Amino acid sequence: MQRQSGFTLIELMVTVAIIAILASVALPSYTQYVLRGKLLEGKSNLMAMRTKMELYFQDNRSYVGACVAGTTAALPTGLKYFTIDCSPATPPTATTYVVKVDGVGGDLAGLTMTIDQANVRRTVSVPSTGGWTLPSTPCWITKKSGEC
Repeated sequence: MQRQSGFTLIELMVTVAIIAILASVALPSYTQYVLRGKLLEGKSNLMAMRTKMELYFQDNRSYVGACVAGTTAALPTGLKYFTIDCSPATPPTATTYVVKVDGVGGDLAGLTMTIDQANVRRTVSVPSTGGWTLPSTPCWITKKSGEC
């Protein structure tokens, strides 16, 4: 009598169930990891702009005229997850500026972070969907829960 080899239906179902459980635990962690990576694009560009603004101030003794193409404080282009500007509502003055990034696309739409001449970092707004919480202190958000 020959012994048959292979897997029974029960063994296959148990394996599929184990894989499903592992995926249900790993997927939320992975999406949070990807989100933190996207947030870094905005934060790093804000820090780079702050450096550029200070260089511009050292050369001109004023922030007026910064954020314009052709200056040392030109706005970066080609960002994937954010748009960046020098707050058109409050353009740079001789002694003050605010640079902000706005989230672009699905999970970042509605997110706004800023930095100013005093290096105050703020998360001004968060997306209204997806369980985001605005941080209670002036800082840049790192997680949807409002942690900085």
